[in-house]
Amino acid sequence: MHYLQIREIFRRFRDQEAEPKGELDHTNAYTLVVAVALSAQATDKGVNAATRALFKVADTPQKMLELGEEKLIQHIKTIGLFRNKAKNVLKLSQRLIEDYEGEVPTSRAALESLPGVGRKTANVVLNMWFRYPAQAVDTHIFRVGNRSGIAPGKDVVAVERAVEDNVPVEFAQHAHHWLILHGRYVCKARKPDCPNCIIADLCEYEQKTPAGKAASKSPSETKTK
Repeated sequence: MHYLQIREIFRRFRDQEAEPKGELDHTNAYTLVVAVALSAQATDKGVNAATRALFKVADTPQKMLELGEEKLIQHIKTIGLFRNKAKNVLKLSQRLIEDYEGEVPTSRAALESLPGVGRKTANVVLNMWFRYPAQAVDTHIFRVGNRSGIAPGKDVVAVERAVEDNVPVEFAQHAHHWLILHGRYVCKARKPDCPNCIIADLCEYEQKTPAGKAASKSPSETKTK
């Protein structure tokens, strides 16, 4: 895809929603790390429901350790893989206290060294909290990147690199949020809503959904519910 096409795509995304926000609730860098770690194989809505009460009593590594595993499990038991996630949350909390004075580190390598924190989680934290233009590639971005031609790649790291290489700098900070929201609410896996897609004329996807086959609300309309 040509540079000018990609620039126009992100210009339209920006015009539609200039300041896209992540949908995981958090109060500080630590609760963001925990929320993203809990969100693996779970929905943001489900994680938010579980952490609403949790973060009122445990919003620092020390408070989380004082809460303990059994009480933590009671808060997150509605989330998939909750037992393993609870262990990781406590381990990463301990590591933050021992190695980082209780503060969330600002490097990708340090973040990835924490139990239960992978590259995607690290990039989300770097982008959302520390305002670094890191590109966290999930299934939505992987799908949109390849379908549209914006950022093709055989694996998530390749797509991450393609987003970094292809997206103009002026759009880099919010690029992954725009792509996630587009994939979540418009360019869906089973029924992409091509008739209502604001970049359909620029997208390289060959199997576009014809008019009348799908209808969905815009990302900004849908995500607020």
